[in-house]
Amino acid sequence: MTAKRNILVTGGLGFIGSHTVLCLNEAGYNPIIIDNLHNSKIEVLDALEELLGYRPVFVQGDVNDEALINGLFVTHSPEAVIHFAAHKAVGESVDNPLMYYQNNVVGLITLLAAMKAQDCSKMVFSSSCTVYGEPETVPVKESTPTRPAASPYGATKQMAEVILKDNNWCEVQCLRYFNPVGAHPTAKIGELPLGVPNNLIPYLTQTVAGIREKLTVYGGDYHTADGTCIRDYIHVMDLAEAHVAAIDRLFTSQRIQKVLEGDPSTDAFEVFNIGTGVGYSVLEVINAFEKATGERVNYSVGNRRAGDVVAVWADTEKVNQVLGWSAKRDLATMMKDAWNWQKNC
Repeated sequence: MTAKRNILVTGGLGFIGSHTVLCLNEAGYNPIIIDNLHNSKIEVLDALEELLGYRPVFVQGDVNDEALINGLFVTHSPEAVIHFAAHKAVGESVDNPLMYYQNNVVGLITLLAAMKAQDCSKMVFSSSCTVYGEPETVPVKESTPTRPAASPYGATKQMAEVILKDNNWCEVQCLRYFNPVGAHPTAKIGELPLGVPNNLIPYLTQTVAGIREKLTVYGGDYHTADGTCIRDYIHVMDLAEAHVAAIDRLFTSQRIQKVLEGDPSTDAFEVFNIGTGVGYSVLEVINAFEKATGERVNYSVGNRRAGDVVAVWADTEKVNQVLGWSAKRDLATMMKDAWNWQKNC
């Protein structure tokens, strides 16, 4: 029997990371998790053990810890890395940009140095549609020029992409994903923000659950059909499956070998939009939640929030064709799974 490939998953107890761990295992890989528990809980590891049937390797630590990261590579010899570990809230990044640059940019550099030292040259990078800034046209393609970031969070993702492009010894599948929502269908893992949620869906579900008094919709005067911002929402399980498709490509494409041989037609850095290709306004999402669950959402429309883009959704033609991946779960499923997870918390 062929030994399973070890895949280092940074931030593997987080929302997207934990679901990807499940999908990696199902696809025949062996996930090795590191997480500093900044925005996750150790109980997620227990839930993963229940779902996997075994307790995955877990190291509590930070990607900024050079000695720890190097030790992980020596001990476990991962053949590829999926890098989730980053702060991710637009509003928080506006309030505390230094924290975002330290963790999201310096942490990536530390990780890359360890990878190079241990001859690991494959990465799936967790990027974001925020790199497009306020796009001139939608839907956005991978070739759409990036514009000045609307927040420090977006700026850290842009900087990270530049760093990865420059280090062309490393083959990178850069996934620019849109707005992950939902939860595992068992409701055993899902989005678990610590403190007050920064994202729409967990704040919405906590409001319906009575944890929050009311949901504030930030801005009702945008130039959209109903005045609220438009986003491309994607089910977290679809997103997790996209990461497995990207890992598969890293081990089958032989692209890095062509780069090292000097093939000018091949690039070590590939970028893919990961979304459904459909944009929904905030009010449309609220209405979809109410229809899917039968619950009423207590909300009001407030002022705009700093750093928010008006409207962005994905053109997914490239990822559909090259990775053979497409989103399968609709908005109603996203809302049902998110609410079932909230009720199970």
